[in-house]
Amino acid sequence: MSPAIAAKEGGRQRRAGSHHHCLDVGSEALCGDGEAEALLSPEPGLAAARGPRGCRAELGSVLLLLALYVLQGIPLGLAGSVPLILQSKNASYTEQAFFSFVFWPFSLKLLWAPLVDAVYLRRFGRRKSWLVPTQYVLGLFMIYLSTQVDLLLGDGQGRGPDVVALTATFFLFEFLAATQDIAVDGWALTMLSRENVGYASTCNSVGQTAGYFLGNVLFLALESASFCNKYLRQQPQPRGIVTLADFLFFWGAVFLITTTLVALLKKENKELTPTKEETKGITDTYKLLFSIIKMPAVLTFCLLILTAKVGFSAADAVTGLKLVEEGVPKEHLALLAVPMVPLQIILPLIISKYTAGPQPLNTFYKAMPFRLLFGLEFAFLVWWTPKVRHEGGFPLYYYAVVLLSYALHQVSVYSMYVAVMAFNAKVSDPLIGGTYMTLLNTVSNLGGNWPSTVALWLVDPLTAKECIGAQEQACGDAAAAELCTKAGGSCVTTLDGYYVESVVCVILGFAWWFLLGPKFKKLQDEGQSSWKCKRTN
Repeated sequence: MSPAIAAKEGGRQRRAGSHHHCLDVGSEALCGDGEAEALLSPEPGLAAARGPRGCRAELGSVLLLLALYVLQGIPLGLAGSVPLILQSKNASYTEQAFFSFVFWPFSLKLLWAPLVDAVYLRRFGRRKSWLVPTQYVLGLFMIYLSTQVDLLLGDGQGRGPDVVALTATFFLFEFLAATQDIAVDGWALTMLSRENVGYASTCNSVGQTAGYFLGNVLFLALESASFCNKYLRQQPQPRGIVTLADFLFFWGAVFLITTTLVALLKKENKELTPTKEETKGITDTYKLLFSIIKMPAVLTFCLLILTAKVGFSAADAVTGLKLVEEGVPKEHLALLAVPMVPLQIILPLIISKYTAGPQPLNTFYKAMPFRLLFGLEFAFLVWWTPKVRHEGGFPLYYYAVVLLSYALHQVSVYSMYVAVMAFNAKVSDPLIGGTYMTLLNTVSNLGGNWPSTVALWLVDPLTAKECIGAQEQACGDAAAAELCTKAGGSCVTTLDGYYVESVVCVILGFAWWFLLGPKFKKLQDEGQSSWKCKRTN
């Protein structure tokens, strides 16, 4: 429903999957995850000498992984909080659309992941060669940004936010975080022993969720003067306890300290470094990706999944911003994510029981109309919001309705998300599973990103306003609206583009469901040969 709380397939879950792209290009195979092979088939002598290792023996490595994933979640959370800050500063939806490109790097990291896998300093360590410099740059960048961010956000007195500079800045911010993610994902496989490698996914999920919470929910609460005055202070103050500049400086320092400790104290696990895994060439990976996407079944899947989420774009991308525009405090909207955490943990476990069979896309197809109808329910919620607002804010029952709506919406979101992930795992060629599944997940994430950007971009053009109280004036753009105000009039919205979009998106979504949905389901009936790469000798 908003950048802060909407669980989009591409949002905080903008992870395109782990990237293990080192290919064993030989006769009959274009593939293999070298690190995974090393873990599954360690040298007999090493395995016998080492023996099984319990989790306690590797507690330090588990905690380090957890800390690295927490740090990874901080930039994600901060980027998710900026649209809410921009909305409170009356940024246009066109500007919001431009800023939404910030969320693309995590969906596009497959493009440079092979480079991160292939180029490294052997003496320093394959993963540390990227992790350490990336985190140093992130830390220094955050400290520098702390000195400029107030200027970029505008002073609220005639000078608005510099959205172009903010977008460029946070895009680089997220690009660095995505690169760190590639390095940490790869290191997780060799940092832990074969017996404990399963803890890597737990560290990923818990750490990234915690980091996002710190960078988004906690920051928005502590940055809000009204929240701090109401709950944390005895004497009201005009500002929150922290500012975005303070927050950036603090976490920049944490990044630098943590990275220094990792560089000096943590060695890469040499005994788990596979002897075969000296990358055969970056071009081999890109050739493999191209050969996968050329297959008819994969190409059909990509085209369908890239258009499947158009119907949800207004609800997912615009609703939360509209609620802020209607007066809902951004920190309250962010805090609604807290009670959702247990639900977001439990839902995949429950839904996976229905997607574990041979036809996981049936769940996707059944959940889609319910999710589309939530688009209309969210539009009604936005329309209802100003009607229940009073001087003290909003009544408790209003937040209960919003929370219930969001919780029910999550059931449909996760039903579709888990179904697609299960299908991707089912059809991925096991010989090139890492590369193959990452490609499918990347396309799935992009299928959520581009409609959201377009939906934000179209809100302003679809909105109609009139200048009331001043003759021969219009409100077509910001300049015209300013002239209207100077002439003693005021701009009044006669048609909100959000409601137009909500209806159009639902219509397009149901059209996709009726016309293309059956074809999407039919992909499950394709034989395994339709999804397997042809081997080269």
